[in-house]
Amino acid sequence: MDQQHEMHGMTPGMATDDMGNRALVERYLMALRGDDLTAIAQFFADDVEIEWPQSGEHFKGKQTCLNVFANYPGGSPKLVDVRRITVDGGLAVGEVVLDYPDGKRYQTVAIVQLRDGKIVHETDYFAEPFPVPEWRIQYATTG
Repeated sequence: MDQQHEMHGMTPGMATDDMGNRALVERYLMALRGDDLTAIAQFFADDVEIEWPQSGEHFKGKQTCLNVFANYPGGSPKLVDVRRITVDGGLAVGEVVLDYPDGKRYQTVAIVQLRDGKIVHETDYFAEPFPVPEWRIQYATTG
């Protein structure tokens, strides 16, 4: 795979629908980065659902999801890095880094389902970084 395609997470021969869905997810992440709720709303289907399995929360409907973002104590977490986006048809997976108002940084995986150019379902998993255990250092690479 050439560097340009690898850098953007695209593979040569990617289907046109995949490219369109990838562009949609990229624009959604940029709206999240800018904390632009008006733009974010444009990406959600009216019946969108967002799930956070680690806390057991499940939000249903566009306005409910936007209210969660708008009312997060200290402001919504800030998207600071997009590590990778992978798209296959109507399914996209994004790996991103979020900074929280309390100063903690989380590695996050978002699994996004798309239908008719809108986000219909998103499941997010959050993990705090942790040091490499001593016994694994000899096997690990960084970066």
